Amino acid sequence: MPGSGSLSHDSGRKGCSASLPLRPRQRRRQGRCTAHRLPLHLYCRDCQAFARFLERPDMLDVAGGTDIFQMLAGRVTLAAGKDAVRCLQFSGKVLRWYTSCCRTPIGNSAGPRFPVVAITHSFMCHDAAPRDTVLGAPLCRIHELSAVGPLPPNAPPPPTFSLFARRVSKLLFWWLRGLGRPNPLFDQHTNAPLSLPRVIAPAERDALAGVPMPARLES
Repeated sequence: MPGSGSLSHDSGRKGCSASLPLRPRQRRRQGRCTAHRLPLHLYCRDCQAFARFLERPDMLDVAGGTDIFQMLAGRVTLAAGKDAVRCLQFSGKVLRWYTSCCRTPIGNSAGPRFPVVAITHSFMCHDAAPRDTVLGAPLCRIHELSAVGPLPPNAPPPPTFSLFARRVSKLLFWWLRGLGRPNPLFDQHTNAPLSLPRVIAPAERDALAGVPMPARLES
């Protein structure tokens, strides 16, 4: 397939030597990712719409949740295949990235200066063992009110204040140390995204997310 890509992640910290392959769908191994990650489980509607846009039901659990792994943007390297990287935007400043060749989700980012990129589990190779064993169990679930059904029995716990404080402190520390630069998904000179974002209209986003349209009022 044209436009092959590879992604690798280096935590830049001692004691984080374990690694695992990263690869798009229907391709050989494309990179490696070290163990230092912040795993979360999201039930947000935009994540669900993203999976349906890509026709990737394997991204979601039975309640519409997906695992993401927040990683230091400055330690992630896009080694090849930049011509195959695409992104779309549902709302706000969050860009959702995927490969155009096989529509594999890469993850999302909040901008060139935000210190982390969130890589989806679908871009990680964990064939040899259960996902939680290889990638680490999610620390908590977020946006559970947007779940499309009852949460599975093994759903992660809700977030706690201590976890929220830990996450914020890490993001602030990483940002102050400049560990979010360079961001592999943005041009390092202009801060422009590697691909012009495709902006999804609210009606299309709601249709993808399965949100019922409001009934019209009779005049």
